[in-house]
Amino acid sequence: MGCELLYPGRRQPRTPLNFEVPRFAALRGDDIVNPLLLPVVAAEALWVRLVTRGAPPAAGPTTGTVGDASGPLVRIGVLGESPAAGCGVDTHDNGFPGCFARELVARTGRPVQWEVVGQDAATARRIRYRLLPQLGDDLTLAVLIAGTNDVLARRAPEQWGDDLAAIVDDLTERAEHVVVTGVPPFEAFPSLPTTLGRYLAQRGAAIDEASQQICAERPRATWISSADFPPEGPDFPPAGPDYFAEDRFHLSAFGYRHWARYVAGHLALGELCS
Repeated sequence: MGCELLYPGRRQPRTPLNFEVPRFAALRGDDIVNPLLLPVVAAEALWVRLVTRGAPPAAGPTTGTVGDASGPLVRIGVLGESPAAGCGVDTHDNGFPGCFARELVARTGRPVQWEVVGQDAATARRIRYRLLPQLGDDLTLAVLIAGTNDVLARRAPEQWGDDLAAIVDDLTERAEHVVVTGVPPFEAFPSLPTTLGRYLAQRGAAIDEASQQICAERPRATWISSADFPPEGPDFPPAGPDYFAEDRFHLSAFGYRHWARYVAGHLALGELCS
């Protein structure tokens, strides 16, 4: 992670994963991990940074339309970090925006117009001040994908919550409905060793708790947990390497397709299309 999509039509080079390596001296009150395990976490984090090269953002159009254009149009905007930037796939049509739009078409029978504004390695602070102003207005639904980089940067839940509240409040001025996706299950990432994955998952749970509270206070905002993705059931193959891109950190086209189905399945589509 760590590269900005400066040239929308051009694939960017792979870059090292960019996250802060925990140090015992830097242990804060909001760190949940056993202090005795912190040297292991730090060593694993250094190893991951050395050996992993993050998948570049997607190239190609950042807007599209899916479905029969004769019906009432559903307009969605996707905003956020690497999944919004399309890391792991060649185009946004194969990433979350395109897959999510096709899911909505299949479930509602209405055409969907999508747009996406994303940047790899973006924290909520960058999304708030740099990316959010680029998103369009008059949206039916806005989807915020964020939190992973706030966990990797070891931002406090209070810092995350301040930025998230401002983002969601702005999005409710742009869209009829707002969805905030939860932090992904770090323990399932093939690129992350066990202890590091657990450490990041613990920090992610604190971020998720703040997100859930902020969305609960806003009637038009919905928080969707990602901790149990993929769920057990006939619609979702078991968790495995197929869900991940070559870097084993970002999702593959297969992973985005099923994650889009997962998110769509948690929406009250009757309200969305009323």
